[in-house]
Amino acid sequence: MKRDSHFGQLLYAVQRYLIFFIMVAFVITCCMILFVTILAETLEVSLTGEILSDAARLTFLNVLFLSLIYSVFDAVRRKLTVDRPVKRITEAAEKVMQGDFSVRIQPSKKSLTEARFNDIIDCFNRLTAELSGVETLRTDFISNVSHEMKTPLAVMQNYGTLLQDPELPENKRIEYAQAITESCRRLADLITNILKLNRLENQQIYPQKKEYNLSEQLCECLLAYESVWERSEIEMDTEIEEDVMIRADEELLSLVWNNLFSNAFKFTEPGGKVSVSLTCGDYYAVIKVTDTGCGMTPETGAHIFEKFYQGDTSHSTAGNGLGLALVKRIIDITGGEIGVTSALGVGSTFTVQLPVTT
Repeated sequence: MKRDSHFGQLLYAVQRYLIFFIMVAFVITCCMILFVTILAETLEVSLTGEILSDAARLTFLNVLFLSLIYSVFDAVRRKLTVDRPVKRITEAAEKVMQGDFSVRIQPSKKSLTEARFNDIIDCFNRLTAELSGVETLRTDFISNVSHEMKTPLAVMQNYGTLLQDPELPENKRIEYAQAITESCRRLADLITNILKLNRLENQQIYPQKKEYNLSEQLCECLLAYESVWERSEIEMDTEIEEDVMIRADEELLSLVWNNLFSNAFKFTEPGGKVSVSLTCGDYYAVIKVTDTGCGMTPETGAHIFEKFYQGDTSHSTAGNGLGLALVKRIIDITGGEIGVTSALGVGSTFTVQLPVTT
């Protein structure tokens, strides 16, 4: 392999030399013919074959020498301004191929020619940065999925073993069966949310936009949780403006409201309060979902829309950390915005802005 590489370099050097030889020979020959012709006519000198032969040999040697000078100069120039940055980029690319996404190439400022490679270097550095981030997300995703799946599977395995006891009381049998059913539900919800999030992130779900009444949708989604707030004696406060029309995917946005309402009731203690409001401006409809739950620290709030992130581990059994990541992605592809304000021990307010139909 190394021998073939040296032979290729030698062949390339000979090729470059022949190119310069032909170029120099053509230029010098044209110049000499023009010069000799004008000189002979001006001085009325008769050019003999011997004189022309000597001149031709001298010119040929001159062409050979100049071609060699140009070839050496071009080889040095290419070595410094082209081969060196290309080698740096190639070596970095080989490291990336081996799985090292931390590689970065330092831009060059030595010459104008070499500095032009900085555009390629800048693109390469941004590419490796993106690959590094994707690899980190992939690793975290696999780790989190494995952890989230192991928990319900372990529960099902343990309770399934206990159910095999023939002397198990009926009440315990029902309790264990319910625990298995709940673990199956959690596992099914996890897989469903993973598939939805994956399809949304890879843009395999395209919003089916149509004009519909957002006010009615919020009321319908909220009424689905009536038994929840009544059972927990949670006070409901609604201030929903009527007939607010938007153009969006109704099914996708229903996932948003169900996630926000579910979280509000989940984190609000019995006897607390949940508020839902909808106001409409000239360009945006603003939806606010407020609870009097445990609230969040600023650090938790900064990561709340990340996959598998759960700020309050005391409620981790009620979710899988994908709901708000799903909400954020849906709002993004809908063209809206979502944010959260929270205070620890006071509660949280999620604010959604959606463009209205004009």
